[in-house]
Amino acid sequence: MANGRAPDIRARPAPDPGARSAPRILVVGGGYVGMYTALRLRQRLRPGEATLTVVEPHSYMTYQPFLPEAAAGNLEPRHVVVPLRKVLRGCDVVSGRVTRVAHAERTATVRTVGGDEYDLGYDILVMAPGSVARTLPIPGLSDLGVGFKSVAEAIYLRNKVIGHLDAAASTRDPAERSRALTFVFIGGGYAGIEALAELEDMARYACSYYPNICPDDLRWVLVEATGRILPEVSPAMGLYTVKQLEHRGIEVRLNTRVTSLRDGRVELDDGAAFDADTVVWTAGVRAHPMLARTDLPLDDKGRLRANPFLQVDGVEDAWTAGDCAAVPDLSGPAGSFTSPSAQHAVRQARRLAENLVAHLRDRPIEPYCHRYAGSVASLGLHRGVADVYGIKLRGWPAWFMHRTYHLSRLPTFNRKARVLADWTLALFFKRETVSLGSFADPRAEFRRATASEPAPRVAAARPTAVGRAAAGPIGPV
Repeated sequence: MANGRAPDIRARPAPDPGARSAPRILVVGGGYVGMYTALRLRQRLRPGEATLTVVEPHSYMTYQPFLPEAAAGNLEPRHVVVPLRKVLRGCDVVSGRVTRVAHAERTATVRTVGGDEYDLGYDILVMAPGSVARTLPIPGLSDLGVGFKSVAEAIYLRNKVIGHLDAAASTRDPAERSRALTFVFIGGGYAGIEALAELEDMARYACSYYPNICPDDLRWVLVEATGRILPEVSPAMGLYTVKQLEHRGIEVRLNTRVTSLRDGRVELDDGAAFDADTVVWTAGVRAHPMLARTDLPLDDKGRLRANPFLQVDGVEDAWTAGDCAAVPDLSGPAGSFTSPSAQHAVRQARRLAENLVAHLRDRPIEPYCHRYAGSVASLGLHRGVADVYGIKLRGWPAWFMHRTYHLSRLPTFNRKARVLADWTLALFFKRETVSLGSFADPRAEFRRATASEPAPRVAAARPTAVGRAAAGPIGPV
């Protein structure tokens, strides 16, 4: 049932008491963990051994490490997403959200994208709803800020940066020009650094098409509350990254917090204040709030409590992994947990699927233990940093390693080939610097047209012969 229709559990035939029915596996979420787990289960399970249902509001999985390149125009946005129905053939993909889970009753409440709501029964649960942006109660953040977790946000930011270049090149107001050319990124993790570096690189190139704008007119500000950026790499590599960003004219403000964004006025706790139209929030993630509407155990951060085997701690037939779970890090210090990264999510999904298959076949399961290999990050075209097995790389070699690693992790040969084709074409053709800002509100132009349409003029009808006869005689007879 890969057509996405809501299964009607009431229409199921009564089970034969003498036969053992195939267990129903429900996968909540179609992100890294959800898609990779379902894909691995589909490959490993025998026909009829179990049924698979995946509930996800989107029809695709986004490979987030490539979002910065999609925002910068190095990759076609469609090539960084994987269509679930095409990849998960043989699975029942439901387009909707799980709003509640009563695991004691083996029931999940599903709300489809069309608005229908129903209860879905299952035997085994895989909880992988992922995470959402972790925000703070900063005045003006909800009005001005934008995240960087989806393709829509990446396209929106690309259009906004180029659109502000257009606006700044056309305005005669110095204050409006300065405001349009100021871009603020809050959060110095992987997402923030790579998005900032790629967009700054794209905007610097785009300036060559604006005679009255030079790269020095653009103001890029990175605000980080802690004393370092890229905590996943060594302090020396983090310091190198700061120096590289500052060499490009990017302001890096460490140990600094944003106190207000009201009306586009950025105020920092060090006393600095300036105007900006673009604020990108990449200051971490938190577990999906839907987890609070389950009867599963949570920790003090709202994550599912998991054991090293990727089972929900103390709960039978419930499994979890990824950003929504507190998975013990067996390769780290005692009491530590794995970080919410794509690398952990992909590896955990593979181990979860293998353990689930072994569990169904009454075989031993194994704990998730990942040996830290290192980290790679892109800092724009032909620039990057890498710390792999203690070997530190910078510049072009690190950038090449970043691309190679993530290309190898991108699911399906189809997507690998498309991404490789995009990179190959980029060697011979320059970037496209066109803003399609109407994507944010595609009906705006039509609404303006209909609002300005003049009312039809009603001309006085000339009576016809039939009309005169019906109205009676006119004038003397």
